[in-house]
Amino acid sequence: MEDLSLHILDIAENSVAAKADRIEIRVVVDKKKDCLSLEIIDNGIGMDEETVKKVLNPFYTSKTVRRFGLGLSLLSESAKAANGKLTIESEKGKGTRVRAEFQFSHIDRKPLGDIDQTIITLVMGNPDVDFFYEMKKNNHTYSVDTRTIRADHKDMPLNSLEEIKLLREKLKKQK
Repeated sequence: MEDLSLHILDIAENSVAAKADRIEIRVVVDKKKDCLSLEIIDNGIGMDEETVKKVLNPFYTSKTVRRFGLGLSLLSESAKAANGKLTIESEKGKGTRVRAEFQFSHIDRKPLGDIDQTIITLVMGNPDVDFFYEMKKNNHTYSVDTRTIRADHKDMPLNSLEEIKLLREKLKKQK
């Protein structure tokens, strides 16, 4: 994957496949600490301890359409290549938390990519899922929560043209 936003997209789609109806995506950029971290938290079906131990193996997958699972293993390798690490916490029936940390200044750290378009893509493809996105960049924090958008516009589906335009404007305004 060329950038980190594509890793986020892949993991969030795994969360949807795990029946999550609430997914939190948190990005923290702290140049003073020379750190970039990504966190994806869901309330899906979760994994037992044994499965958590297996998911970083690229030859393990719970999917039936292919015999390998590269998403988490590729993210783990990207983190390691940038002097970072990947951690996974999960509990069966409660959900999963994936956290990747990178040395921000490391030459091998992948760029963040178009995170706004990633959020829009997730909402368009999964209008019944609530997404919370938070970006902390140095001392500035902004967030977008689809629950707020949904509550303010009860008559429109989140993936309607009007709602996507509103979401795009909210994301752009935050920067």
